[in-house]
Amino acid sequence: MPDYKPHKPLINPEIRRRGIYLLPNLFTTAALFAGFYSIVQAMNARFDQAAVAIFVAMVLDGLDGRVARLTHTQSEFGAEYDSLSDMVSFGAAPALVMYEWALKSMDRIGWIAAFVYCAATALRLARFNTNIEVVDKRYFQGLPCPAAAALVAGFIWVVDDFKIDTVGTIRWLACILTLFAGLTMVSNIPFYSFKDINFRKSVPFWAILLIVLAMILISSHPPTVLFLLFVAYSLSGYAFWIWNWRKKRSGTPQG
Repeated sequence: MPDYKPHKPLINPEIRRRGIYLLPNLFTTAALFAGFYSIVQAMNARFDQAAVAIFVAMVLDGLDGRVARLTHTQSEFGAEYDSLSDMVSFGAAPALVMYEWALKSMDRIGWIAAFVYCAATALRLARFNTNIEVVDKRYFQGLPCPAAAALVAGFIWVVDDFKIDTVGTIRWLACILTLFAGLTMVSNIPFYSFKDINFRKSVPFWAILLIVLAMILISSHPPTVLFLLFVAYSLSGYAFWIWNWRKKRSGTPQG
């Protein structure tokens, strides 16, 4: 009788036993839910709630990575899951909310603008994941997708809060803003990442006062203040690029 040789398992037992870290992925799941909730609210014509949900997703997205680093629970699964969540919350959700809110009445131009934004988010995330080890940590290459989503959602929130009709000029501004956010995401414009700020170091007293004043300013009228903040951030990269360009040009010897 021939010896019986059991087949090797198709799945490595070590891989089968490997789990995922719960805490950071809870934040990622919450951000994903906020993006999904934003789409649902847009389908029900509750655009203010849809815009707020995108801001909530942005806050949660900023927390998951920090929680993972603080608790030493980083993983490849978490990184991939975070990118997929970002695609929904900061790619599909803002594009669909903006389309339902203002671009739908523009027919072909409207859905093309929404698709350009959505596709730009996917390209931005793919480029970020592949260049993560080679770029300067102090700067993002192109506008980060949470900031682009906040720019789009902030515009919707402001206009809806002031009860401004979306016909005429507003819908064209919405179209231009959507294209601007999408194209800036896939540009090579540098944007400060704030990753070199160490929150564990001591800070002077005036820094705490500035934080308190910023919180008071935002609470005075969140839609307007948040929108203006992200407008300023989206333009800061262009200002920094122009400043560097002029600096290099002035330093070039004249022939």
